[in-house]
Amino acid sequence: MNIPMLLQRPHQHFLKGLLRTPFRHYRFIFHPSPHLGSGVLCAQLLSSPGLHWAKWMLPSNGLTRKLCLQTTLEEHTEGLSDKEQRLVDKLYAGLIQGQRACLAEAITLVESTHSRKKELAQVLLQKVLAHNREQEKLNKGKPLAFRVGLSGPPGAGKSTFIEYFGKMLTERGHKLSVLAVDPSSCTSGGSLLGDKTRMTELSRDMNAYIRPSPTRGTLGGVTRTTNEAILLCEGGGYDVILVETVGVGQSEFAVTDMVDMFILLLPPAGGDELQGIKRGIVEMADLVAITKSDGDLIVPARRIQAEYVSALKLLRRRSGVWRPKVIRISARSGEGITEMWDKMKEFQEVMLVSGELAAKRQKQQKVWMWNLIQENVIEHFRTHPAVREQIPLLEKRVLSGALSPGLAADLLLKAFKSRH
Repeated sequence: MNIPMLLQRPHQHFLKGLLRTPFRHYRFIFHPSPHLGSGVLCAQLLSSPGLHWAKWMLPSNGLTRKLCLQTTLEEHTEGLSDKEQRLVDKLYAGLIQGQRACLAEAITLVESTHSRKKELAQVLLQKVLAHNREQEKLNKGKPLAFRVGLSGPPGAGKSTFIEYFGKMLTERGHKLSVLAVDPSSCTSGGSLLGDKTRMTELSRDMNAYIRPSPTRGTLGGVTRTTNEAILLCEGGGYDVILVETVGVGQSEFAVTDMVDMFILLLPPAGGDELQGIKRGIVEMADLVAITKSDGDLIVPARRIQAEYVSALKLLRRRSGVWRPKVIRISARSGEGITEMWDKMKEFQEVMLVSGELAAKRQKQQKVWMWNLIQENVIEHFRTHPAVREQIPLLEKRVLSGALSPGLAADLLLKAFKSRH
């Protein structure tokens, strides 16, 4: 069956975009299907077998045809210059050998908002992803790293806890990576990035890596850069990854879509403690740790522990095999830290055996994909020629009250659609 005959079919508009690609890159195969009374069209690259298959289901006259497009790592890298290829190869080689400088440079690359550097970052991530998959196979399918989200209100003692906890893990032979998500100023765009200065002992430990990352005022920024930094840390051989967020706001919801376990640290403060924390964040917690449980604060810490044990019983369980626990810890005396690590390992084992951990990670990959799509679609919309010209005029009319925000949005969307 030749190409002109294929274009007569209902999915011809989709194929036209594909057929703009030079024919030397693809061969078109039509597989007859007795069940569908028609066939399945595959566009396949002529180079070596690739790493991924992208599939589209195309409905046609009540029948479903599958278009398979095989992409390869070679296709991603064919547009790179020699200098760019050397940079990617250098970062990849250094990363998997455990060189901290290469890990730092690789994370800086994925955090970049420059379009070309974004492309280089994706090539690097593709290589690291393939490496991680191979390592997981050698590890009998078990995850390479334990990803833990950590949050709590300011003053809960997160940095003090991470330093004590991190030192304990490195002494036991673990490699720890701390990714601290720092909220950026919406006014200046700057952020404090002070976590590293507060973890002086841990930052000098060669088996620990601390990386503060600014949010740049968008939750999408947190999701993209932090998620990709997790992958790079796993490629660098780090087997425990802590993702720390500041405060109890929206960024915690983004972080739970990246980690295996979410821990909430709470100080034993006075007042209506349960009112002070958003219910949604408490619901997300797999473990609640009451910090500073020493000296005069032991009694209030016990009271808050009892309150949260009661509160968690009323909340809907997120897992079929794990019930959230509430424990007391002290980073000053070290009380409860070892027991906390035991609870964390128990959680990982229970979730792994039940299959919930694998299902959770798969779901997170899907969420990550849609987050990136949303981020890029909005950027594409704002920079589209027809929309870009209209935005300042319509914004001015909305500010003056001459136009409602809803109507302005509709006009921009119509302008966008009319040029597609």
